Amino acid sequence: MRSFGVETGELGDAAHVKLSGDLDLSTAKRAEQAIEEAERSGSPMVVIDLRGLDFMDSTGLRVVVSADKRAKRSGKRAVIIQGPAAVRRVFEITRLDERLDIVDTPEDIGSE
Repeated sequence: MRSFGVETGELGDAAHVKLSGDLDLSTAKRAEQAIEEAERSGSPMVVIDLRGLDFMDSTGLRVVVSADKRAKRSGKRAVIIQGPAAVRRVFEITRLDERLDIVDTPEDIGSE
């Protein structure tokens, strides 16, 4: 198990939050704070990059869904770069993969 990590930066005109390790009850607050800070950057889009995650539980899922809801309320766009199979499965089981803006790679983001 790797330790949890958060990197923030820019990806084109979007605020980019890259998460790594395990996104669970013990790390969700750090992830949420980083995403909220990215939302305040003024960028029209927040990209939540899950490619570096090894594991995500329902608490981590709540962090992502909450970010999506905040983005929609404020007229912004939240895009999720999907993680490995174990992380992807959490979205599939809950059918959130049908509701959220999920892409495979940063190149797939495009504009809406």
